[in-house]
Amino acid sequence: MSDFVSDFWSPYITVMVLVSIFGCGFFLWLQSRARPMPGQTMGHVWDETLEEYNNPLPNWWRWMFFLTIFFALAYLAVYPGLGSYRGQFGWSSQGQYNQEMAAADATYGKIFDAYLKQDLKTVAADPKARQMGERLFLTYCAQCHGSDAKGGKGFPNLTDKDWLWGGTPDKIEETILGGRNGIMPTFAALGTESIKDLANYVRSLSGLPHDAIRAGRGQALFTSAGCVACHGADARGNQMMGAPNLTDKIWLFGAAEATIIETITQGRNLTMPAQKDFLGPAKVHLLAAFVYGSGGGIDAPPTPAAVQ
Repeated sequence: MSDFVSDFWSPYITVMVLVSIFGCGFFLWLQSRARPMPGQTMGHVWDETLEEYNNPLPNWWRWMFFLTIFFALAYLAVYPGLGSYRGQFGWSSQGQYNQEMAAADATYGKIFDAYLKQDLKTVAADPKARQMGERLFLTYCAQCHGSDAKGGKGFPNLTDKDWLWGGTPDKIEETILGGRNGIMPTFAALGTESIKDLANYVRSLSGLPHDAIRAGRGQALFTSAGCVACHGADARGNQMMGAPNLTDKIWLFGAAEATIIETITQGRNLTMPAQKDFLGPAKVHLLAAFVYGSGGGIDAPPTPAAVQ
């Protein structure tokens, strides 16, 4: 499919490219036709001693320039470069990428598939599998979560036990496969003073310094404004909705009063992109095993049938 959204751009770019190339050739030909005038200067003097003489271009320089023009025309005949024309070879960067990925899948696909058939905890305990998962993590995940997986402002730490959507093996894999959308709505309508009261109450929940009078008013707001709908009456969050626990010491954006006020006023909209179609289940399985084995994974509670 063409990258151009309008039929105008393809011929326009084609004409501009060809005019530029042939224009260079035409001016170069004019230079070769000019009559040299030995000893005549162009009237330009630098430093009172250095003058520009009216001499022709050296032949070696001129012929190298002609060669670059011939090369450009040959290149544009076989490779893309003239608008939507694909060239005689039909090459494209996407096509080359697909070929390289197909070759890689043929070489490593069986290895990935073998781990996919194993339990995630078993994979996490395999040193070779962890190395593979780490390389995948550094390639695809470190940009947001850091090379040490400890995250940063707005990006969760994957090595602790605090999870927005759950830290069991299944939940980690589910998050990577399908992605997550975390939305904290704006509460700007509450007004500046009420938001400050609410922020002080939130700080009090985790034992941070706060204004007790404002926190008292904020406690009532926490219920009446609807915060309990996501964070719960005990403010310990809800992993079904990705709502964080407000009573611990872990803060995704920071615990400063100004930061909490900003969050309440403006809201937050966070997206963890889905990797199922891009990486595929087998690579995601290795990634999930690496994340689980990095210290933040949580064992799933036993099912009622398993309780003795």
